[in-house]
Amino acid sequence: MPTAEEHIVELPFWSGRIKLEPLSGGLSNESFIVTDTRGKYVARYGHDIAVHHVLRTREAELSRAAADLGISPHLHFAGDGVMNLERGVGIVKRVHTEMHQKVRGPGYLFWVWHVLRDYAHLLRQSETLPPDLERLMAIAAALERDAGEPRICICHSDLLAANFIDDGHKVWLIDWEYGAFGNVWFDVGNMAAISDFDRQQETQLLEAYLGHPATEVDWRRFDAMRCAANLRETLWGMVSEQHLELDIDYQAYTAEQLAGFEKSYTDYLQRYRD
Repeated sequence: MPTAEEHIVELPFWSGRIKLEPLSGGLSNESFIVTDTRGKYVARYGHDIAVHHVLRTREAELSRAAADLGISPHLHFAGDGVMNLERGVGIVKRVHTEMHQKVRGPGYLFWVWHVLRDYAHLLRQSETLPPDLERLMAIAAALERDAGEPRICICHSDLLAANFIDDGHKVWLIDWEYGAFGNVWFDVGNMAAISDFDRQQETQLLEAYLGHPATEVDWRRFDAMRCAANLRETLWGMVSEQHLELDIDYQAYTAEQLAGFEKSYTDYLQRYRD
């Protein structure tokens, strides 16, 4: 079976001889820096991942929309298988307020509560059911009730620090494989959860996003969605252990994310259940 490198080399996009250099860090894709006679590019190789609700056609559509707004680099080619806090908050706000003007076609949805329920359904069908699954899903149901009314817009849904690139002149936001219409509060909570912000950093994040100090209602929604973001990463890891075949220690990733969830949920209980 051809490797990712072999697929990329054979693409009709390149001009002249090419050079590939692997890029590390991806958990569900393989990425490379590719140099040809015209310049230097980044190539991402991956397929649709049904268990994670990933559609590459949707990823390409949102990548083009973000490029039109100057949020992401220009997407030169898409084919089968290929493709400082305040500044980061500013670019996320542009996603939430401007991206819908550029998106056409079906309105895909990334709804964290549905994703969690779908992950749980997959895991219940497996031979090795995670022992904490039912407890985690009961917590998810309680968090969904606490999260309040959603504010729907285009969301990125995977706002880890590695997806922000500062080229010295501007900040770019990349990797749109989970991008879709969703709840703005999930994106904000996701930023904090995935980078393990402390309370001071969370305050800075919320005030930068809102443009004013957060209210008690703002904090409750944010904290619920921060927990949901940690939980989504935990179940993502559990599903990946069983369904993805990249050379990555998904068990270690699951354990790390579960520890992050337990900490954020303990903090949540202390704030809102006592």
